[in-house]
Amino acid sequence: MIHHIAFDSMEKFMIDVFKSIGVPEKDAEICADVLITSDKRGIDSHGIGRLKPIYYDRIVHHKVQQPVTRFEIVRDHLSTAVVDGHHGMGMVIAKKCMELAIEKAKQHGMGMVVARNSTHYGIAGYYPLMACKQNMIGVSGTNARPSIAPTFGVENMLGTNPLVFGFPTDEPFDFVNDYATSVIQRGKIEQYAREGKACPEGLIIGRDGKSKTDSKQILDDLVKGEAALTPIGGIGEETGGYKGYGFATVTEILSAALQQGAFLHQLSGLDRNGNKIPYSLGHFFIAIDIQCFCDPADFRKTTGDILRALRASEKAPGAEQIYTCGQKEYLAGLARADSGVPVNEALQKDMITMRNELGLDYTFTFEG
Repeated sequence: MIHHIAFDSMEKFMIDVFKSIGVPEKDAEICADVLITSDKRGIDSHGIGRLKPIYYDRIVHHKVQQPVTRFEIVRDHLSTAVVDGHHGMGMVIAKKCMELAIEKAKQHGMGMVVARNSTHYGIAGYYPLMACKQNMIGVSGTNARPSIAPTFGVENMLGTNPLVFGFPTDEPFDFVNDYATSVIQRGKIEQYAREGKACPEGLIIGRDGKSKTDSKQILDDLVKGEAALTPIGGIGEETGGYKGYGFATVTEILSAALQQGAFLHQLSGLDRNGNKIPYSLGHFFIAIDIQCFCDPADFRKTTGDILRALRASEKAPGAEQIYTCGQKEYLAGLARADSGVPVNEALQKDMITMRNELGLDYTFTFEG
């Protein structure tokens, strides 16, 4: 049965978990804010559902991530910088990188910061939204452990590699295209597995070139290299799979080549003997100061006009509404404002496990 937990209560729990595993309080607040923002925006694949497997387990059980983040600027120029995160908390590294890019943009019109030796940084859209709040265009992307097969291939080579843009608007929500360059991301498959659902046909390709649908088996096969995600557009070229493949490659290059970090299979999280090692992810962050081009208010209105025109265009038969990027997340936030975060039975077990292992003083509403 699914229970709902208020945002404030869930965020406090996540902060306490992060603090209990050694993350400093201010950093714990950043990490929890990124995760709760995902839940608020209806992106259930990257919220509380990722707390245990992606952060807690990697710090406590696998020992491949550092709870205390050492943020080191190793190369600094007028509008650019290279940062080494030393395998610390990806959300902390990423937020500081975007803050640095924004500061550089304020001085020089544009700022770009790349990071190496980082870890999973949560929803990519969090960071372009930071720029939007400063009347700037924000761009971010990250590479990830191998998941996507190149067009006409079956081997998982590229990560899900989101390439995300954020544009401020005059509407209650900004434009943010927060999604992976694969048809489906690993987090969504994890969500399917938790809910006992099959993965839709055509999204995952096996070594034999055939589609896979068993969600739990897919997660195992992805780690073993026996399955791969397909890029946006799907299998082959007929439906444009080469386009998603190209964008995933762009993100890989920007995330790795500029900071001379790990890429492709080097990001598997395993050494040659199959032992777990840090993922050493790379990220990039771009901030563009709109006032260097036009009045920010004019930009916001023009952007809003474009989006409103798109939503007002003729709908397909049977379609109720046309959406623009960021709108569904905004609506999800409104819908969840009172109810909070939906927590299924698998997540309930994860929360209980973390609470018990850490000895935290919590009684969850779903335990009644």
